[in-house]
Amino acid sequence: MRAMLLESTVDLDQNRRPLQLVDLPRPVADAGEILIEVSVCGVCHTELDEIEGRAPPSSLPVVPGHEVVGRVAQLGEGSSRFEPWDRVGVGWIYASDGSDAENLSASFLATGRDANGGYAEFMKVPETYAYPIPDEFSDIEAAPLLCAGGVGYRSLRLAGIRDGQVLGLTGFGGSGHLVLQLAKYLYPASPVYVFARSAKEREFALTLGADWSGDTDDEPPLKAHAIIDTTPAWKPLLAALERLRPGGRLVVNAIRKEAGDRHLLADIRYAEHLWLEKEIKTVANVTHNDIAEFLPLAARVPLRVETETYALEAANEALMALRAGHIKGAKVLLIKQ
Repeated sequence: MRAMLLESTVDLDQNRRPLQLVDLPRPVADAGEILIEVSVCGVCHTELDEIEGRAPPSSLPVVPGHEVVGRVAQLGEGSSRFEPWDRVGVGWIYASDGSDAENLSASFLATGRDANGGYAEFMKVPETYAYPIPDEFSDIEAAPLLCAGGVGYRSLRLAGIRDGQVLGLTGFGGSGHLVLQLAKYLYPASPVYVFARSAKEREFALTLGADWSGDTDDEPPLKAHAIIDTTPAWKPLLAALERLRPGGRLVVNAIRKEAGDRHLLADIRYAEHLWLEKEIKTVANVTHNDIAEFLPLAARVPLRVETETYALEAANEALMALRAGHIKGAKVLLIKQ
C-alpha cells in the first residue's frame, strides 16, 4: 500500500520534505481491531510537533495522520461494533485504558505517533476508538472533525463559560473555525471575539459569526471570561492573559509550544497577566467520549467545515503550508481518489 513515512525527526528549516512516499505491506486487523481502507486524512499542526521532535513518536519509522476517514475493510476476531464497509473515523486517541481520564493515562497511545496513522491507504485501530461518521458530512468535511473538532469541543467544555459570557479565540485555523460555530450554537447570547494575525483569517471569522475580530494585540470591546488559545507561539498566550477579566480562564489547546518566541515569557507581569484569580488550563489529548459526543453534535449544528485538499503524495507541501500559516479552514489529504 502507498504511505507517507516519517523515518526520523528533522528541523523543517533544513529539510522541507520530511515524509517519504513508500510501499508498505497492508496491515491485518488483530483481535478487537478493525482494518480501515482510508479515504481521506486531515493534516494537523501536531504532525509538525512530531516531525520536529517537540512531541516525538515513541518509535520510528511511523506513518503520521490522526484525522482519518474510511471504510471498514476487515474485522478482527471478536470485533462486532461495525459491519464491513461501514464509514468510520479515527482521531488522536488510538488506544488507552478506557477510564474517564484516559487522555491523561500512561496507557494513552496517539494515532500517527505511537501507532501508524492515516497518511496511508490502510490502517488498523482498536474498534473502541473508531466512530461512525454522520451522514451530514462528506469524507473530506468529516476529517477535521476527528481532531480539530473533537479537541476543540473539549477545549470549549474546559473553558467553562455560561451563555452570555464572553469567549475569545486566539488563532483561527482548523480548530478555531469549528469552535466558533459550536460556541455560537451552544451559547447564542455569548459574544465571541477572534484574535488572529492574518486579515483574511479575521474576515473569515466574521463570516462565520464572530462578533469582533482583531490582531493579537488589539483590544476587544469587552474583557473575556475565557479565551481558547490554539497557536504554537507564546506571544498570543501573554496577550490573551491581558485580555481576560478577573477570574477568567485561559485554555491552551496545543500539544507543544514552539521555542521561537519563548524569550517573551521573561516579560510576564504578575499584575497584568496573572493576578485577580486568572487561571491557565491546558488541554491534554482527547478522550473517546469527547469524539463520540462531538460528532452527533456537529451534525445537529450543522458545522460548516472549510477545507483545502492535497494528494497523498503532496503531504509535505500541505505540512509546509500549514507551518507557514497559510490557513483557511483545514487541510485534507485525498488518499483514495
